[in-house]
Amino acid sequence: MTLEFETTKDIEIPSDPLSRIIGQDEAVKAARIIAKQRRHLLLVGPPGIGKSLIAQAIGYLLPKPKQEISVLHNPKNPERPVVDVRSFSDVTNETRTIANLGKILTPAEVPSFVSERLGFRCRRCGTVSRHSVCVCPQCGADKYRRENTPFDDLIFGFAGETREDRVVTTMRYKDGREEIVVYERTKDDKIRKFSQQELHKMEEVESKRPRKVLLTLERNTFVQATGASETELLGDIRHDPYGGHPEVGTLPYLCVVPGSVHEAHEGVLFIDEIPTLGELQRYLLTAMQEKKFPITGRNSTSSGASVKVESVPCDFILVGALNTNDLQYILAPLRSRIIGNGYEILLNTHMDDTMGNREKIAQFVAQEVVKDGRIPHLTRKAVELIIEEAKSRAKRIDDANGLTLRLRGLAGVIKLAGDEASVDGIELIDENYVKKALLKSKTIEEQVSERYDSWWKAGQADAGQANTPYTGKEIR
Repeated sequence: MTLEFETTKDIEIPSDPLSRIIGQDEAVKAARIIAKQRRHLLLVGPPGIGKSLIAQAIGYLLPKPKQEISVLHNPKNPERPVVDVRSFSDVTNETRTIANLGKILTPAEVPSFVSERLGFRCRRCGTVSRHSVCVCPQCGADKYRRENTPFDDLIFGFAGETREDRVVTTMRYKDGREEIVVYERTKDDKIRKFSQQELHKMEEVESKRPRKVLLTLERNTFVQATGASETELLGDIRHDPYGGHPEVGTLPYLCVVPGSVHEAHEGVLFIDEIPTLGELQRYLLTAMQEKKFPITGRNSTSSGASVKVESVPCDFILVGALNTNDLQYILAPLRSRIIGNGYEILLNTHMDDTMGNREKIAQFVAQEVVKDGRIPHLTRKAVELIIEEAKSRAKRIDDANGLTLRLRGLAGVIKLAGDEASVDGIELIDENYVKKALLKSKTIEEQVSERYDSWWKAGQADAGQANTPYTGKEIR
């Protein structure tokens, strides 16, 4: 059986993330169904066989979120903020309305003091340049140096204050009327001018009710909560030393922090080693069942302990992962919930040694090179050595005739070989570098066995007694 490529550069990497997963056909088939039907998934198997990759691929296949989740200030009862769910069209229409407000001007079209304070105009010579240029290209003056500016600029009828990229001014007319005008610097080195009427309209759009956006539309559809604490998983209310005092404190709705169950709304919540959550599995079960979970202050000594936000959406796909020996530590109701609305899959640890599967290992090697981005590609003979190592590990670890799917270990060999080749300035990893990497990639157990022949002798060496005669029976 001969592989038909010269180097891993010639191997085409699939654009579909699920097609990049090697040897887990049953899990890949279930993942495609889960992404379409929104089911839950429990993956069982040893580390390094692709559990997290499957979860990430499901998140990749999901459509973009369609809901923006916010909390609103509740003036009648500030400690009970209100949840507001807005659709994509509502948010888009509001964004378009705000984007259409204001008049776009160049730095030369605004009063000189506005152009100066926004960082465009030099105070010394009047030259206009980009705001990101701190030194005037004409006279070399520091454009951002704040000196006592004479009031000559007030001949324009303005008086103003600077706030980073915004200048708030007052325009005075001959008939005694005054109008607030705001100048804002845009990303493309222009200035947007807002009249008082436009500011009022913006306030109507943005400030119908004070809000804090918890989940934007542009959010990740894959959230990992492995090893999460209670507050990380379920959310919390930040502590305010002033207790939400109306004058100096922070209003409760501004202190709301979403948990992972909320951040995964409309997406995937991935939890590896799910039994480590312990009793938090019960809360997770509630969130899965209700698809809503309140955010409360979880520290009894915090100012947020009395704050509660009811019915925060958390409609997520749970992908849990664990080792086979830990299956007994999943709460029975949680596992029942997964079985009742999803799939349990025992992942493979090896696959048959066929030409097709050898090509899949070669594809995996190419994927690791591209993913790492710091190592050269491999020659065909180098890949063949990796495949032989996959065959050896299947026999050594799983006592199976085939190719191992414990691919994380193989990835380590590839990177070790690549690091050696990169340091030597080699453009392609050949079989010699793979052989060196295989020697260096031995586990501590294998190194101890080779060097000391037993763990007892290794312990004696650590204690400085390696040369002490031993007359008792050695236990290996």
